[in-house]
Amino acid sequence: MSESGGWAAMRERRLAEPGAAEAYDAARLAFELGRSVRELRERRGWSQAQLAKEAGMTQSAVARFEAGGTVPTLPVLERLATALDVSLKVGFEPRGEAA
Repeated sequence: MSESGGWAAMRERRLAEPGAAEAYDAARLAFELGRSVRELRERRGWSQAQLAKEAGMTQSAVARFEAGGTVPTLPVLERLATALDVSLKVGFEPRGEAA
């Protein structure tokens, strides 16, 4: 791989492919949302099964979500927020300059 520039170069080539940047952003968002819900759940001392029951979901759905495996709908986010007794805030922010 040293001839082709290594991992960083391969990553740049892949991100330049059509749709790749959008897929990467969606995966990042799913991961960050899942991590946030997991942290909130753990602060309450709840298991995934307890959160699932409170949110009207299955434990496996909570596990997939926390692992970043799914991008939830707004109704699912609202149910999770209600179950965790937090406010859901959805908005838009300007993007930073490309690095």
